[in-house]
Amino acid sequence: MNLDVLGRVRRQLAAQTRPDRPTGHRPEGADIVRALRATGTAPPDQSGLLGMTEALAHDLTGAGPLQPLLEDPTVTDVVVNGANGVWIDRGEGLEATRTRLGDAEAIRALACRLAAAAGRRLDSGSPYADVRLPDGTRFHAVLPPVASEGPYLSFRTHRSTAFTLSQLVEADTVTADMAELLLRLVAAKLNFLVTGGTGTGKTTMLATLLSAADPTERIVIVEDAAELAPDHPHTLTLESRPANIEGAGAIDLAALVKEALRMRPNRIIVGECRGAEVSELLGALNTGHEGGAGTLHCNTAADAPARLEALALPHGMPRAGLHAQLVAALRVIVHLRRTGPRRQVAEIALIDTEGALTGRGLTVATAWTRHGPGPAAGILERLMRERGA
Repeated sequence: MNLDVLGRVRRQLAAQTRPDRPTGHRPEGADIVRALRATGTAPPDQSGLLGMTEALAHDLTGAGPLQPLLEDPTVTDVVVNGANGVWIDRGEGLEATRTRLGDAEAIRALACRLAAAAGRRLDSGSPYADVRLPDGTRFHAVLPPVASEGPYLSFRTHRSTAFTLSQLVEADTVTADMAELLLRLVAAKLNFLVTGGTGTGKTTMLATLLSAADPTERIVIVEDAAELAPDHPHTLTLESRPANIEGAGAIDLAALVKEALRMRPNRIIVGECRGAEVSELLGALNTGHEGGAGTLHCNTAADAPARLEALALPHGMPRAGLHAQLVAALRVIVHLRRTGPRRQVAEIALIDTEGALTGRGLTVATAWTRHGPGPAAGILERLMRERGA
């Protein structure tokens, strides 16, 4: 969309705004048509007018030319490599598109508008932002000079309802035997972590498992940007907040975990463990709140203890204390990997408590893989039976 035309239409829309309309009213198609005609930029033919009105609606209230991609139900990710192209992921890896956003200045304008609409600052003084758009889409932007050939934009589309385990079995994300085991894991209220690399489906899997929780349970979710959308009737989400322009007002995940403890939760969930909140989560799980969970970036299930150490130790938790907390509060790891276009549960594992007790450190034992039971399957079975599942 021509920036000059867009600017003129914006000014005209502002001039024709009625006082009886609420603040933040989104212009409708008729409003845009009137603005186009008032500015003398309306195409003479009806089809051209409709097309220009739709394009302007995307530029004024959506993500511009990217909006059709974000509305495509098969698209999970959209990334913009500056003026060098737009790529999408439909589950089979990134593929280039023919969508063009214009030059770097046009992309910067789009990024700044989207960030501002979400109440975040994005400019030369604060050249990156991570926000949730009104429709739930996760949006991240980095501006030059940090992004040397940027701006670089990343969108993770939001799924309004969770998959069921049956649907994940049909998609070969999880085997039927593993699905049954995971249902028992949730029913047993064992604490667990969902691990894997970027784009392996950790959030999707966690939302699916939470959807299987007893509907009478109260689930409090703590996230940087609200992404989890379990199909559960009693779910509450707390979302972190960055500092304002003056550098004040920040609320991090660790603080929100403490607040979640005061909300009479049955389960406390941390959307993604990235730092000091690891200590808070483990502390919460050691206070009698069962069935807690979170996601964690790591390459294998066996890497989870080391990854937790790397996150917790810089924030003052001693290694011995971390191991004691883990042994008492967290046993199960559900690990995902991406195999070609498929996101799959590769392993269900247990943190081995014997290693911590004997001084050998924390190790991870496989309980189940896609091929069947592993060495720790009997221990996991005993843990679930002890809890009546």
